[in-house]
Amino acid sequence: MQLWGWGESKAQHGWSAERLLVLDGETLIGSAQVLYRTLPLPFRALAYIPRGPQAAENRLTEVLPEVAEAVKRRKAVVLTADPDWDFTDPRTSMLSAAGWREAATEILIPRTLILDLTRSDDELFAAMTKKTRQYIRKSGREDIEFKRVGEAELQGCLEVYRQTAERAGFGIHQDDYYRDIFKNLGEQSPVFAALHGQEVLAFLWLACSETTAFELYGGMTDKGSQLRANYALKWMAIQTMRERGITRYDFNGLLNDGVSQFKFGFASHENLLAGSWDKPLSPIYSLYSKALPLGRKILRRVRSLVKR
Repeated sequence: MQLWGWGESKAQHGWSAERLLVLDGETLIGSAQVLYRTLPLPFRALAYIPRGPQAAENRLTEVLPEVAEAVKRRKAVVLTADPDWDFTDPRTSMLSAAGWREAATEILIPRTLILDLTRSDDELFAAMTKKTRQYIRKSGREDIEFKRVGEAELQGCLEVYRQTAERAGFGIHQDDYYRDIFKNLGEQSPVFAALHGQEVLAFLWLACSETTAFELYGGMTDKGSQLRANYALKWMAIQTMRERGITRYDFNGLLNDGVSQFKFGFASHENLLAGSWDKPLSPIYSLYSKALPLGRKILRRVRSLVKR
């Protein structure tokens, strides 16, 4: 989510993107892709750094105030960040020491599962549940083709995603949003699918940096569920990412639901990342922090009424 193409995509759909470099002389010591969203008065705007900022080793305490000061000049009421490190990492305490505070509302889910792809197939398999290993083998023997799909096949994946969202009761964007991500991220955002003939049974959409793969979206049809297509599909995506040289595979959040139970089948551990942190940039931040959770609660209520 610090990829240039992600910022381009968000800028096409209601946000603006700013890329910041922090220099010590001519030496780069930190960076951040900051997304801005306009808010109603008096709040003006919020700023958000998904999976950032980045800093050279032992330079975070210098990077944090420079990034915050640059964002403050944009008149944002708050700078929120979701760093890509563990909650127990010493850098988390550096946030607190620099005047950041845990956000009242989480954006990205900090409880997740990250696979270490430096491990062998045997080691990864050993960490899975017995049922997951069985279903990977079972779905791999079915008359299903597992492959990375191109733009011509993307619409089939989006249709499956729409069905999945309706079945599970969560909201999604219009197709143009996902097509822009596909175009802007290119090789950094592969989409894998399980197909029976031309029919998409399941798909898995990733975003990839040099070291980390992050699951963006996924979905499955009823037929795909019966054939356990998502098991061999995820295993193929994991292996493909490792062949690409990626060392971390992030499952993007764990909740107490069926999807998370499926994810748990692939490992015997879980990870807790730092979570969402706020850097107040305005005297009215306290008002904002109280209004934001209430506003989101009202919005969810309105959406539920509209769906009925």
